[in-house]
Amino acid sequence: AFDPEMVDALTATLRKLESNPAVRAIVLTGAGKNFCAGADIEHMKKSARFSREQNLENARATAQMLHTLCTLEKPTVACVRGAARGGGVGLVAACDIGIAERGATFRLSEVKLGIIPAMISPYVIAAMGRHHAQRYMLSGEEFDSAEAFRTGLVHDICEEPELNAVVGRMLAHLYSSGPNAAVAIKKLIPEVAGRRGDESLIELTAQRLADIRATPEGREGWSGV
Repeated sequence: AFDPEMVDALTATLRKLESNPAVRAIVLTGAGKNFCAGADIEHMKKSARFSREQNLENARATAQMLHTLCTLEKPTVACVRGAARGGGVGLVAACDIGIAERGATFRLSEVKLGIIPAMISPYVIAAMGRHHAQRYMLSGEEFDSAEAFRTGLVHDICEEPELNAVVGRMLAHLYSSGPNAAVAIKKLIPEVAGRRGDESLIELTAQRLADIRATPEGREGWSGV
């Protein structure tokens, strides 16, 4: 579970890793048998006695943490074992790539507690699509890794003993890619997602390709083909 201290620590760690040129990709996983239980229940109980301003401050910090994770220049991989609940599902959705073991379970449980999955909603909806997210946000029901795969929340599922190896193979793909190209792709996707193919989009994509082709990395990549 994450409380305000963990939210701050995760945000700071992500920024530190992003600024380290030796880091090519970031894997987010749980330290124990479960991925993440979401918001800390004891803190949530205390927050019921907070003022609106205190709750707003805490919510903003969590929203900033998720935004930081989603917009990192480095590729991010969620490695999911066990349970992902509430905000834990948001962490998976905010990563670029999700890989789960077959026994993993997921639940957008906020509605059962009389609250809403507000901060994670942009990432969950983007990953699962509005219709799937709507069902699971409203019902609060548990779903398994197969359903997480079907709805787009995770990209791959495997048996638990194979999970580290599957994540390792994904990291090998990421580490064999051009780091500057990866940064450019992560910036490109939100610029073009959902847009119509009009003249402005044609010009935008042409400019992005021309920019990257002129870099030393781009020239080196082509020369090695």
